[in-house]
Amino acid sequence: METKHVFTSESVTEGHPDKVCDQVSDAILDEIMEKDPPGRVAIETLVTNGLCVVAGEVSTGCYVDIPKIVRQTIKDIGYTRAKYGFDYETCGVLVAIKEQSKDIARGVDKALEIKGGEVIKEDLEGLGAGDQGLMFGYACDETEELMPMPIVLAHKLVKKLAEVRKTSELSYLRPDGKSQVTVVYEKGKPVGLDTVLISTQHAPEVKMEQIHADIVERVILPTLPPEMVTDKIKYYVNPTGRFVIGGPQGDSGVTGRKIIVDTYGGYSRHGGGAFSGKDPTKVDRSGTYAARWVAKNVVAAGLASKCEIQISYAIGIARPTSVMVDTFGTGKMDELAIANLIEETFDLRPGMIIKHLELRRPLYKQVAAYGHFGRLDLDLPWENIDKAKELKKKAGKA
Repeated sequence: METKHVFTSESVTEGHPDKVCDQVSDAILDEIMEKDPPGRVAIETLVTNGLCVVAGEVSTGCYVDIPKIVRQTIKDIGYTRAKYGFDYETCGVLVAIKEQSKDIARGVDKALEIKGGEVIKEDLEGLGAGDQGLMFGYACDETEELMPMPIVLAHKLVKKLAEVRKTSELSYLRPDGKSQVTVVYEKGKPVGLDTVLISTQHAPEVKMEQIHADIVERVILPTLPPEMVTDKIKYYVNPTGRFVIGGPQGDSGVTGRKIIVDTYGGYSRHGGGAFSGKDPTKVDRSGTYAARWVAKNVVAAGLASKCEIQISYAIGIARPTSVMVDTFGTGKMDELAIANLIEETFDLRPGMIIKHLELRRPLYKQVAAYGHFGRLDLDLPWENIDKAKELKKKAGKA
């Protein structure tokens, strides 16, 4: 049996081109959720040098000023000067929006089970899944966030990087950047750090020696757990030696291209879909949030040290087609028994997920950067452990 290994996860700043797109898509979604909670939204964004394209399907009775939302989002991220290669005031904004397909809408509006004559108690009970798909949720007891340590640290590093930029503590920094953390594991538990990598966009006149020293001193060391900092850690800062051209000037960005950053850093499996720009009738989003909620409650209840949940759906059908549990040998009871407890405790129909987690409100732009899960800085309903006591009580009886 392997007793020692390493695992690496990465994260990116809010100024990374793909993350710019995620935030634009979710800012538009938030505005529609604020004005028209039942609105249907599927927004994709693309950015490139001097241009932002917003396309997709929206069905709503409200008006939203999409170019204004795009520019404000880009401004908030920090692209406020033309010399950064992308500027909120001068970039072009192209909008290509159409209505949601009625063939999709008819399956979502009224699920197959409802069409079969089942009594509808509430409108949300009648919602069918917005698409077929498989979603994964994960939790583990490695960190207080009940998340894998590599992705937690990777997110904290890029958040700190953005903080020292926005407060002008390091005024030469620019919005684009990345982090990568390699954690050492023994017997399945994190015991140390092997490598920490930061790549950050910067002003052209700054010397690499200064950037390296500043990033290690003001970003990396204040962020890492002190008990894990040793002289054996390898630190890499801007390994190419220069990162002046960045953001949409350096690379095009597209919504949904950082799904591993959004979830568990590769530590757990991922389903087929991205999150940003999608209203909660899309199970890519609501189903994945529900899977995290379930997995976190299983771990919080003490039923396992690690728990991965898979939920699958069929378009137009409300009830999941399957629920799978994998505890990786850490479960305190049989996995099928845990799956049965989950199905007794959680209503995983899309409409009831939306109702219980109150997903028809402007929640989404705030998680479009730095991860959708394990966010102790935010009050996110899918991070609640409100079912843990119930699960533990039912497990005791079982």
